[in-house]
Amino acid sequence: MNPRRVKVGDKFIGEGEPVYIIAEIGINHNGSLSLAKEMIDGAVMAGCDAVKFQKRTPEICVPKDQWDFERETPWGRITYIDYRRKVEFGFEEYLEIDGYCKQKGIDWYASPWDEEAVFFLEKFKPIMYKIASASLTDKNLLKHVNASGKPVMLSTGMSSLEEIDNAIRQLGTENLLLAQATSTYPCSLEELNLKVIQTYKEKYPGVPVGYSGHETGLATTLAAVALGANFIERHITLDRAMWGTDQAASVEITGMHRLVKDIRDVEKALGDGVKKVYESEYVNLNKLRRVKNEIQV
Repeated sequence: MNPRRVKVGDKFIGEGEPVYIIAEIGINHNGSLSLAKEMIDGAVMAGCDAVKFQKRTPEICVPKDQWDFERETPWGRITYIDYRRKVEFGFEEYLEIDGYCKQKGIDWYASPWDEEAVFFLEKFKPIMYKIASASLTDKNLLKHVNASGKPVMLSTGMSSLEEIDNAIRQLGTENLLLAQATSTYPCSLEELNLKVIQTYKEKYPGVPVGYSGHETGLATTLAAVALGANFIERHITLDRAMWGTDQAASVEITGMHRLVKDIRDVEKALGDGVKKVYESEYVNLNKLRRVKNEIQV
């Protein structure tokens, strides 16, 4: 099977295409629409292709034995179920996000964590869906997402190859994107295992492969591009010191701008793999090479 491209919105992701860059807002907005808009603005300024959110139905996603656990939050000490409700956007918020992203010229999508969330998101016709690593073995969720007919990005943190194969068999490969990830926030360098990108490319040759990173710093994400990642996803934040579980593993706006620029520079530097003598080299060739066109025996 030859490497294929997957159309996402008005762009293609895959071999021969520019790296598709996603700024994951997730729940770093802490339930604030104004903060979400600031992060959308930051992603646009940085040159990202899309922003991503997370959508849960708290009453489904939070096990009932955890509902009444209390925790300190920006809203005071409240139960875990109330916290999950606080950070979820509803219809009106997503309607405004949808309009705001269209106004700013950037695509958006989300990772639904339950079937009701899929039904909810379908109202906005997102460009694709993401299956979060935690949901990779959720067969009912995979079925509902697949039924939408939209491209699916499958994140593979905390998953074995057998589990990944099972998910891919259910989803098919026609509109699939596969992301290497390690589900630790932030993740240590020793556990990023970027070479899995190459493993996936060999094992699933018809599927565009990318990288969803949760590390601190940018260099390793650039390494993922050099290893052949077709898309990159990094969490974005206004301030890594903000309250929230994903903030420390996120990239601030200035860092995201630098990351996008450096990814584009790496793409240019990788070239086409065909060895050649460039026109710019001829001056030095004539000046410095003492023996020319000599056949080595």
